[in-house]
Formats: sequence, C-alpha cells, structure tokens
Amino acid sequence: MTRKVVLTLIIGVLFLPFLPLLIWSFAQGWYFPQLLPEQWTVANWQAIFTASTKVGQGFVQSLAIASLATMLALVVGLPAGRALGLMEFPGKGAIKLFLLLPIIVSPLATLMGIQFVLIRLGLSGTLLGVVLVHLLPTIPYMTLVLSSVYANFDLGYEAQARTLGASPIQVLSQVTLPLIAPGVVVGALFAFLISWNEFLLTFFVGSGRVLTLPMVLFTSLQGGNTGLTAAIAITSILPALVFLLFSSRALSDDAAIGGLGDV
Repeated sequence: MTRKVVLTLIIGVLFLPFLPLLIWSFAQGWYFPQLLPEQWTVANWQAIFTASTKVGQGFVQSLAIASLATMLALVVGLPAGRALGLMEFPGKGAIKLFLLLPIIVSPLATLMGIQFVLIRLGLSGTLLGVVLVHLLPTIPYMTLVLSSVYANFDLGYEAQARTLGASPIQVLSQVTLPLIAPGVVVGALFAFLISWNEFLLTFFVGSGRVLTLPMVLFTSLQGGNTGLTAAIAITSILPALVFLLFSSRALSDDAAIGGLGDV
C-alpha cells in the first residue's frame, strides 16, 4: 500500500509541470492573479486540426524522422555495441570517449562543418539530411546502451545454437536478439525521444523546409498565442508518452537496466 502511495506521489510530481499547459490549452485568457481562467474554450484544440497551424505536417515528419533515425541508429549500434561490450582492443576507451563527445559537446560546435558537407551533397534542407544529422546524438546513446547489455551477455548461448546446427542468421534472430531485446528497446526509446524532441539540428540543417513538431511549437511560441502553443506542446508530448508506456515493461527488465552500470 505504501509503495503504491509513493509511486502515485512520484507520478503526480512528474506530471505537475504539465498541468498549467493543460489549463492554458483550454483557457480563453488566463491573467494574474486569477487562480483559474474565467472562460474556457476548445478553439485551441480545434485549431490544431486545421491546415494553417501545420501541426499535422509537423507530426507526420517528426514521426518519420524519429523512426528512421532510430532504425539507422540500431543498425549501427548493434555491431558497434557488440564490439565494445564483448571485445578488448587498443583504443577502446578512446572510442567510448569519442562516442560521448556528441552528448557532452554542444551541437553548435560541430554543426557548421556538418552543414557544409550536407550542402555539398545536396542534402541541406531535405528530410534525409535531417535524419542523418539526427544520428549525431542518437547513435552514441544506442551504442553505449547496447555495449552495456552485451557486456553482460553470455556467448555460450550462441555457441550452443551453432553446435545444434543453427546458421548465423538463425543465431542472431532466434538467440541473440531475443536475449538482448530489453536493451534494444531501451536504446530505441532513448534514440526515438532524442530525435523526436530535437530542435537545433533540425532548425539549421532543415533550413526551414523540413517542418517538425518542435519547429511548429517554436513558431507558435513566437506568434504569442499561448493557448495554441500549450495545445501543440501537449500534442508533441503524447506520442513520446505512448512510446514510453509501451516500453515500460522492457525498461524494468534486469537485462536492460543492470547493464547500464558498465557504460
């Protein structure tokens, strides 16, 4: 009983900052010193579904970019994480430090050079260019999470499968991936949320031609419509919250959480 009460309190504290957003999204003017708005409206939520706000376009492009960035980060992170988690070789510590640089260093420090390359390749201002630049923060998270999971991985399972005649593809699909699946979900969760909420990289590389929900939110904020901005902000939170809820079972798995200490 006490555990449920504590958990409820924690969830309440976590969601408390979103309460003003929810109120603002239904408020028709909310002025100090009013505790609550005197008039309520659903006009802000109705406006979200109109073409003029471009919320639908931003939602679709955000979903496409985050999904592609997550899948590409997984393709790179699986072999890289296996190498870092299971193998010992010269320069391993330096590689881990290099992976941490995009997380530690501001994106502005490397953005100008990356933007120059993308312009030369004709990818600046394109959806593909934004997806590629989103790999800058997502690949390190994915690789470090998977390397920690692989560090606790028992290679004996793969050896037994090969002894029984399993092909490399069968070993990967029927033995390795099911065992590291919780870690894959954790890495995918990090990658998706990072890409979904990324603004700065999208702003510079997208050059205003690639519209994501954070871009729509920023534009609305500049316009000064607080109610509409609050509704867009809540809309941008919901998909990430759904993704988090579906991943909660894997997040509680010891195989996923236990390995994080070795990063």
